[in-house]
Formats: sequence, C-alpha cells, structure tokens
Amino acid sequence: MTASYDDRALLFGETLVVADLHVGRGTGGNLELPVGSGSDMLQRFQSLVERHKPAEVVIAGDLLHSFQTVPRSVESTVAGLREACRTAGARLLVTPGNHDTMLDSVWDGPTEPEYRVGDTVVCHGHEAPEADADRYVVGHDHPTISIEGQRQPCYLVGSGQYRGSDVVMLPSFNRLNAGVEVNEMRAGDFQSPLVTDADRLEPVVWDESGRETLSFPPLGEFRRML
Repeated sequence: MTASYDDRALLFGETLVVADLHVGRGTGGNLELPVGSGSDMLQRFQSLVERHKPAEVVIAGDLLHSFQTVPRSVESTVAGLREACRTAGARLLVTPGNHDTMLDSVWDGPTEPEYRVGDTVVCHGHEAPEADADRYVVGHDHPTISIEGQRQPCYLVGSGQYRGSDVVMLPSFNRLNAGVEVNEMRAGDFQSPLVTDADRLEPVVWDESGRETLSFPPLGEFRRML
C-alpha cells in the first residue's frame, strides 16, 4: 500500500496518520512553548481532514504532553480534533504514547496499543511492537534534518528496518516542537527500538511552499555528501 505525505502527516489508503501532537505543552507552569500551539495544530488538522477526507485518522502516540492536571485549553483542543473528524465523517483513534498518562481524562474514544491497517501497523514506537507487519508507522523521536544550515522536520523511511519490515517515522505534528536533528545519529541514538540501522534511513521533507515532497539519499550516504 503506497503512502503519500502532507504537512507532517502520512496518508495511505483511507487512513491518515499524525504523531506527537503534544497538546498542552507550553501551558501551565512550564512555558516551554507559546500557548497558541494548540490553535495552530487544530487549524492544520482540520485542513488535512477536509483535503483528504479519510475514513479514519490515527494519532500515533503522544496526543498529550505530560502533566499532572489537564489544562482547560487541552480539553478544548482535543474536542476540536474530535469535531474536525466528525464533520469530515472520519473515525478518530489513538495509539497511546509514553506522554499520554492523562489521556483518559480527555479522551473516551477508541484506543489501541497497536493498530493494524492491512499490512501496516501504526503505533507510537516507544516500545517494540508485538504484532508482525510488513510496515510500521511510528512517531516518538521527532526527527528533523539540517540541510544547508536550515533545520526542517522530516519523515524517515527505512526498508527492512525492523525484523525485516519497513519503518516510516513521522515528524512531530506540533510545529513548535524543536525536534531532534538526525544528521549524525546512529541507531543507538534513537529512542525508538524500531530503528536498527540509521544509515539506511531515507529522509523525506515536506516542502510547504511548493506543496511537494523532497526525498534525500539514506543518512549514511547523505552524511558523506555534506
């Protein structure tokens, strides 16, 4: 099943996947990021579901940021995500991540540790999946890549990366997350156990201005070109 890219999301068949929204980061006492990040994500999320009209949307973990009490703005943003899917006729499902400790307080919809769509399994990627699949779609590491001094979010696509199966790692959907620069990273530097050979990961950058994807050689080869 072929996949296409759009604004940090992945679309395959009638399934749209986003990861690492970290709704609520920057609220409360630790203002790591501006509070307006929720409205930005909501607008972009609405645009995605209106544009692609998926049958289902899967959030591949870390819908929420970690906190002890859920700020009201977080409830509002999650409700907005749910409403966007309802309006578009899409089912919304969450595969919880390691930051989703308070998920039950704002989300009573469907959740699955690992969600299968045909030959693909979607999960957060912080733990080794139990299900066998031809392809795993994950988040967790928030990959970015530096090209000619410009750091940009990227997807990482690895064939035969985990137990002989392909892995696609999504960037954080939250544009205000700094992310992790992967240029010089080795497999052991990634937090996700699904990355076993970083040299064979191919970065893909979504160019918003041209609304197109830019594909680059695998990291092992890419490093030698820089």
